[in-house]
Amino acid sequence: MAARTEPNPIPSVWARQRREPDQPSLSRDAIVREAIAVLDTDGIEALSMRKLGARLNAGATSLYRHVATKDELMELAVDEVAAEIQVPPADSPDWRAAAAETAHSFRATALRHPWLSTVMGQAGLAYLGPNLMALNERLAALFVGTGFPDPEGAISALLAYVIGMSTTEAAWLTTVARSGQTETEFVAHLLPAAQQAAADHTNLAASYASTDAAATDPARQRDAKFDYGLDVVLDGLAQRLPR
Repeated sequence: MAARTEPNPIPSVWARQRREPDQPSLSRDAIVREAIAVLDTDGIEALSMRKLGARLNAGATSLYRHVATKDELMELAVDEVAAEIQVPPADSPDWRAAAAETAHSFRATALRHPWLSTVMGQAGLAYLGPNLMALNERLAALFVGTGFPDPEGAISALLAYVIGMSTTEAAWLTTVARSGQTETEFVAHLLPAAQQAAADHTNLAASYASTDAAATDPARQRDAKFDYGLDVVLDGLAQRLPR
């Protein structure tokens, strides 16, 4: 009686042995690059193994030799773009500036790839990927070297803020892009309706009344909001350092 093949106990692409390409033009790296191109241009809903196969001039069977499921493909895509996130060296003289640089790099990467923040917590065991592992190692070295009593908690707090803000910001920019307008044009059209809706709410009315300037430079306004929240997070983390 033949031995029964046990299913993979860890449902992650990183727990499977990588297969060799069955044709010179098709490899897992090529599949991932094309998947990222689809994700960046058309979003998560547009990505399918059938569509990807058509773009690569390959049958779905050939793709499945390298990537078993769409979930595995998303794991690979997340890890690939994670390589773009820059973390300063652990011996940086100013931990706060290094953390801020990391946060801004993460945000920039998430806005280049608007799907990233949304799927990071959903893409299976994506954190097992080599680029994400390296990213977390560099962050750990920075916060451990700084002397945080709970470096893992500090990293989680920083990333939770960046991922949360980037998810909202990427969704906003996707909505703007679908409108066919520039962000300035979109805000200029939206602002009067928002001001009217807030007219019966004292605090909101005052807030919207002061946002006319945002319509002329909404990108700068987004930058300022991100930096304000980041300063709050870093102020809080600073209080955790031994004095």
